[in-house]
Amino acid sequence: MKPNYIKQLWSEGKPVINGFLSIPCPLVSEVMAEQGYDALTIDLQHGIVDYQASVGMMQAMRASKVVPMIRVPWLDPSAIMKALDAGAYGVVCPMINTAEQAAELVSCVRYPPAGIRSYGPSRASISAGTNYGPEADENMLCFAMIETREAMGNLEAIAATPGLDGLYIGPADLTIGLTGMRYPNGFDREEPEIIEAIKRILASAHGHGIKAALHCGTASYALRALEWGFDMVTVANDIRMLTNAASASLKAVRQGIDDSASLPTGTVDQY
Repeated sequence: MKPNYIKQLWSEGKPVINGFLSIPCPLVSEVMAEQGYDALTIDLQHGIVDYQASVGMMQAMRASKVVPMIRVPWLDPSAIMKALDAGAYGVVCPMINTAEQAAELVSCVRYPPAGIRSYGPSRASISAGTNYGPEADENMLCFAMIETREAMGNLEAIAATPGLDGLYIGPADLTIGLTGMRYPNGFDREEPEIIEAIKRILASAHGHGIKAALHCGTASYALRALEWGFDMVTVANDIRMLTNAASASLKAVRQGIDDSASLPTGTVDQY
């Protein structure tokens, strides 16, 4: 089986740069995969992506070295197992609030006797290479998202779950879970109490020998998270990048038109 490149990077003491895919388009996935990300996560929770689209997106990524992962919609055994059967090398599961839920998540990712994953790697047995069954467990990654007040109350027990590979922080929902709608929604938090919670999750993960990942909105915040010690950072998603690039380009053109219109008559070059 082809080894999980993320695990190789971690074994070398290097961080993982992850991107998020929310547009159900193989071409977008192919373009993103060719940019040099270590991993790309297809978002089946909030993205405009269904299962069949995710398969085509992973096929488009296959030519690159990028590791395909999927954020599943919820703690649903069928969704988790189908994501892995389709070729994902790991799952990110939202709203894990208890150690029992974390244990259920792990069981869905591992084959017996370590878990309850049913055998049927329809595409993975092709895309991941030969000997998939015996080697899958050691290559699959299992991330539990910490996003609520309840999860923070059970943080140490969740992090101690056998077989869990990491904690993944969704800062927007974490902020809402801890403070309601007191602060504006968004990823790159500056509130001291939220930064404290983020660092607490990081410390808990490392204290239990597992990895910590943070979803970031900008490159500058991702670099900051890496300085804190995060093992994986997600830098925006395809929709946000397209929106920002389109907005900046249009703004520059409109500003140029406005600047030209404000010049005195006769100062604009004529062609």
